[in-house]
Amino acid sequence: MSSSQISEEVRARVRNQANNQCGYCRSLQKYVLGILEIDHIIPKAKGGTDDEENLWLACRLCNGYKGTQTEGFDPVTNQKVKLFNPRQQKWSHHFAWTNNGTHIMGLTAFGRVTVVALQLNNIYAVTVRQAWVSAGWHPPENDTEDIISH
Repeated sequence: MSSSQISEEVRARVRNQANNQCGYCRSLQKYVLGILEIDHIIPKAKGGTDDEENLWLACRLCNGYKGTQTEGFDPVTNQKVKLFNPRQQKWSHHFAWTNNGTHIMGLTAFGRVTVVALQLNNIYAVTVRQAWVSAGWHPPENDTEDIISH
């Protein structure tokens, strides 16, 4: 079953649960050029399903970088760790904003692995975030307490 076969009702619930925001880089739908995509947390190619519990929102960049990845190596411990699960884990426990909200820092092994695997600080994302910060649109209001000075 392709993602286009996920019912509109499930899509709407996932969008609502995710607050119309990418579960990984926190980009808000109203600022992203293109529709946020339904992400299979465990990709179908790795045995994931179309069940709502396996779905979340992701921007095109995050979803593209994620691909079929489900884990990676923590750059600090070199241990294999699962990627951050936006449905089961709280973003602010695993990530924080740095450089006034333009960069994402992994606070835990889950966060660090996800920052690397999804290239959350790629040049395109950082450039756009710089403009969003200048416009007063970023970081998202619910993330402002997670800014760390560096």
